[in-house]
Amino acid sequence: MTLTKDDLHGLFTAIVTPFTADGAVDYEAVKALVKRQLAAGATGIVPIGGTGEYPALSRGERAGVVSACVEAAGGAPVLPGVLSTGYEDALESGHDFLAAGAAGLMLVTPYYAVGPQEGMRAYFARYRDVVDLPLMAYEIPRRTNAGLSPETYGRLADDGTIIGMKFSNYDVPGFIATLREAGDQLAVLSGEEPLFATHVALGAKGGVLASASLYPEYWIKVFDLARSGDLAGALEMQHRIDPVLTAIYRETNPGPLKALMKMAGQDVGPVRLPLTAPSAETMAMLTAVLGRIGQSEAA
Repeated sequence: MTLTKDDLHGLFTAIVTPFTADGAVDYEAVKALVKRQLAAGATGIVPIGGTGEYPALSRGERAGVVSACVEAAGGAPVLPGVLSTGYEDALESGHDFLAAGAAGLMLVTPYYAVGPQEGMRAYFARYRDVVDLPLMAYEIPRRTNAGLSPETYGRLADDGTIIGMKFSNYDVPGFIATLREAGDQLAVLSGEEPLFATHVALGAKGGVLASASLYPEYWIKVFDLARSGDLAGALEMQHRIDPVLTAIYRETNPGPLKALMKMAGQDVGPVRLPLTAPSAETMAMLTAVLGRIGQSEAA
C-alpha cells in the first residue's frame, strides 16, 4: 500500500543510530530500539536523519540500518532521511532505501549549493519522478541555510511531489503560512520539541522528534492533549521536559541524547567523529535533568 498524507500523523521517532563500543553499527540494537518505539505507540520511524548521524555512515551502513528498521517495524512506516548534499548521491540513497523496503523518504532541502525557489522545487520534483517513493520534505534552515517558501510548498503539494514535511524551524508565522498554503494537501509535522504542542494546536498532524528516542510515551501524551484542544495541559507537560531539551541540544545532536539514553539504561553507544562525547558541563546537566523527568517516563 502506497503511503499517503493521511498516514503521516502522531509520533514519528527520529531514532539515533546505535553503535557498538568500537564504533560499528549495532543492527540488533537498531531493531530493539524500533520495537520499543512502536510498542510505546509511535506511528512510524525516521532513521538516519541528523539524529541518526547520516553524514557519518557509509552508503552500505545506511542501507543496512534501513533494512533493520523495516524488519523490526513489522509493517509500520519507515521513512529514512536522505541528507546528501548532491542530487546524484541522494538518488543512490533513495534507490538503496527503496530496495530495503522503506515506505517513503525524508528528503532534506538542497544545501551548500543553494538554488532559487524554482530550482529547489524542481530538485524535489525530479527526485520524485526518478525514485518511486512518497516524499516528506525536511526543512531545517539552521543546519542547511536554505528553506522553501510556503508558496513553494503549496506548489509541491499541488503537483503531488510531496505528501508531507518536517518543519524544523522556529518561524511560527512561516509555519502558519505553510499551513495556509498547503495544509489541506500535505501533512505538516513538527520537528521542534519546544514548539511541538503549539504546532499541533495550530494544525500539525504530528511530529518527527529526536528526544522521543528516549521519551516516546511522553511526547505521545503531549500530542494527544494538544490535539484534543487542551493546549494548556500540553504546554504544562512540555515545560516539564524543557530542561531535558536544553541539555540534550546544548551540544550537537545526538551526542548528549545518546549519553542521556545510556544514563536511563538504554546504551546505544558513542557518536562518530567529528562529534565527540559531551563535555563535563553538559554531562552534569544531563544527570540533573534525568532525575527531573525520571527514568520511569523513558520507554
